Amino acid sequence: MAVTVPECEPDVVAHDDDSAVPDESLVYGPGPSVEDAFDAMSAAAPKGWRVELIEGEIHLVPPAHGNHEEVVSEIGEQVVSRRREASLRTYFGIGLTLPGDTPEGRVEPDLVLAPKGSFDDDVRWHDPAPVLLVGEVTSPSTAAKDRGPKARGFARAGIPCYLLIDREAEEVRVHTDPEGEKYTQIAIVPLGKTIALPDPLGFDLDTAEF
Repeated sequence: MAVTVPECEPDVVAHDDDSAVPDESLVYGPGPSVEDAFDAMSAAAPKGWRVELIEGEIHLVPPAHGNHEEVVSEIGEQVVSRRREASLRTYFGIGLTLPGDTPEGRVEPDLVLAPKGSFDDDVRWHDPAPVLLVGEVTSPSTAAKDRGPKARGFARAGIPCYLLIDREAEEVRVHTDPEGEKYTQIAIVPLGKTIALPDPLGFDLDTAEF
């Protein structure tokens, strides 16, 4: 769900005729910034909900269903069992900034692959520079965002590979070679088939269990 931050309404004062009209003598301040609204909504979000800022819009993401988490877990298990670089780690629930957008984007992908120690700090939102792969598994409420705004944001951040498990379209997409705000190479297979992941993974992801 995208949330638009409204402009502040003019103060209203009562006149002798009991009508309420804007007081033209008042000086109106600017409305809350998107960043301020994002921070407030993040602080107020119920446990398990994610709040993301993508291309200037705030998105509230409800807790994932069990079948969604099963797919994310299966991806992580295959990466752990078959990755070639022992120094790589699979992260869940890591917040990333998406530079190149105004205001700066903030997202929490389902899965992030990066070298060990990439996020060894106390900050909530991290520079995506070390990230080698991000993965998203769609739900009905997130599919359009995962296909469009997030894909553009990951490309703008220069993340080398974006793995999209699109359950609504029943297909798997591997986006590579980012340029500007798009990936110039996209491999697509039907859900349930295998698809090649680029180095440093360098193996075929089996989506039969998805």
